[in-house]
Amino acid sequence: MLRIYALRLPLSNLSLFSSHSQKPRLNNNYRTMMNYTKAASSQAFKNKKLLFRQLFEKDSSTYTYLLADVAHPEKPALLIDPVDKTVDRDLSLVKELGLKLIYAINTHVHADHVTGTGLIKTKVPSVKSIISKASKSKADLLIEAGDKIHFGDLFLEVRATPGHTLGCVTYVTGDGSDQPQPRMAFTGDALLIRGCGRTDFQGGSAHQLYQSVHSQIFSLPKETLIYPAHDYRGFTVSTVGEEMQYNPRLTKDEEMFKSIMENLNLPYPKMIDIAVPSNMVCGLQDLSVKPVDASSN
Repeated sequence: MLRIYALRLPLSNLSLFSSHSQKPRLNNNYRTMMNYTKAASSQAFKNKKLLFRQLFEKDSSTYTYLLADVAHPEKPALLIDPVDKTVDRDLSLVKELGLKLIYAINTHVHADHVTGTGLIKTKVPSVKSIISKASKSKADLLIEAGDKIHFGDLFLEVRATPGHTLGCVTYVTGDGSDQPQPRMAFTGDALLIRGCGRTDFQGGSAHQLYQSVHSQIFSLPKETLIYPAHDYRGFTVSTVGEEMQYNPRLTKDEEMFKSIMENLNLPYPKMIDIAVPSNMVCGLQDLSVKPVDASSN
C-alpha cells in the first residue's frame, strides 16, 4: 500500500425564514443550520492541524482545494484539482501562508479546463503530480484505491469512483482520532451538490457511477463533508447525509438514474478537444520523467 510522505452551512431546499408571516422569523431549518455551524466550528477548533482553503476558477466553475498540516514543522501542503489559469494565485497563497507545497493532484482527467499540475511543476520543480493509474494519464505518482497520500501527519485515502470517467477517484480525509473531523470527501465530478457528473464520454457509465457513489461515498458517515470539483449555482459544500436525502438523481433507483443520465442532452464541452489531450499529460507534464506506479511501492 502506498505511503507518500513528505463554512459553509448544509444546504436546504427550504427558505431560512418562515413564509407564513409578514414578520420574518427563524424557522426550524435555520435553527438546525445554525446549530450545525456551531458544531462544525467547534470541530474545526479542535482540529488545529489542518489548514483548508476552497478556491474558485470562474470560467469553468472549478473548485481547487488547498490542504496543509500546519502543526508539522515543514507545513506540507497539497492542491486538489488546480486550474492552469489560477496557478499564480494558488502559489501566491501557498507562499503567503508559509506552506511547503509537495503535491498537486487531480480527481480525474478533466474535460472543461486544463489542469494546473504541469504548470505548477515548472514553477516549483519539487512538487509531485498525482493522478489515478486507471486514468491512463501521465503523472509523477499513479495511485489506486486504498492508497494513502500523506502530508505531514495527515493523509487522504483514495477511493475509486469511476463512472463520470474511467479514472475518477475520490479523496477522503483520514478516519483516525488524530485526523480532522468530520471527514471531508473531495468527490471530483462523481458527486456534485444536488447532482453528478455526466456519463456520456471519456468511458463514462451511468451504471458504474451509480454503484461508485452508493458504495464508496454514501457509505461514509452522514456528517462527512462533500467538496465537489464544480458548482454552477453558488453552492460550496454539502454532506453525505444531505445528498442521500436530497440529490435529485442519486436518490432514485438505478434504472431511473440511468434513464435520467441518458436523456440529459448536454452540449459537447467546449474545452474538451484542448483540455483532455493536455490533461492526459497532466497539463505540461515532463514526458522524459517516467511515472511511478505507486501501488507497487
